[in-house]
Amino acid sequence: MTEDSTPKLDTSVPQTARIWNYLLGGKDNFEVDRAVGDQIVASLPHFATHARLSRQYLVRAVRYLAGEAGVTQFLDIGTGLPTADNTHEVAQATNPYAKIVYVDNDPLVLAHARALLTSTPEGKTAYIDADLRDPERILAQAAETLDLDQPVALMLMGILGHIESDDEAKKIIGSILARFPSGSYFAMYDGSDTDPEVREATRIWNISANPKYHLRTPERMASLFEGLELVEPGVVSVTRWRPETDAPEISQFCGVGRKP
Repeated sequence: MTEDSTPKLDTSVPQTARIWNYLLGGKDNFEVDRAVGDQIVASLPHFATHARLSRQYLVRAVRYLAGEAGVTQFLDIGTGLPTADNTHEVAQATNPYAKIVYVDNDPLVLAHARALLTSTPEGKTAYIDADLRDPERILAQAAETLDLDQPVALMLMGILGHIESDDEAKKIIGSILARFPSGSYFAMYDGSDTDPEVREATRIWNISANPKYHLRTPERMASLFEGLELVEPGVVSVTRWRPETDAPEISQFCGVGRKP
């Protein structure tokens, strides 16, 4: 990558990955990010808790995929800043041979990518600096680490809300899954519009943060799995997807689908 093509770090504009990092208790954020995060929490006091509950769903989904589903390859797009229980840590704790490719286009995530590149001796991790809207570039570079003739789990956690159009979101998902064989999976979660407080928090987010975020109904999220076999219990609140502890239902919805 040439110097000119490297995304620039702008600390004057709040960024999604850094706000989320702040809400998860991380330290890789700036005052502008914390200001937006504090505004959101003032509007929705449980928002930071919701962020952590969504992260716990990611952990359960990856454990399921690397364990019961037998998937050994993961393409995690919209990685965000490294925190606890990253995809490679969970997958390789379940199957040390797992291979993970992370994708993000935030310059601070790129700067911290080395924290995502640890791996078991048997497995492998890699990082791609690319945008979700450029699936061909992502697939071309992912093929350097992953065997695309073998099942891959596509992870889009909290990122499809940045794609306003359902048709565009479906096109991105479809173009990636088209390159994966039968037995591959698609796992996601995103914010839904089922809670007025979440709608208000999203409005605050969109006033200042970049990129903007768009809530979907659970029905619209379910439509993103068209052509796939939904894994039980289907598209539900993240706290209702194979829960290990009791937690209230929240307006973050999720699902896991298998390519037949």
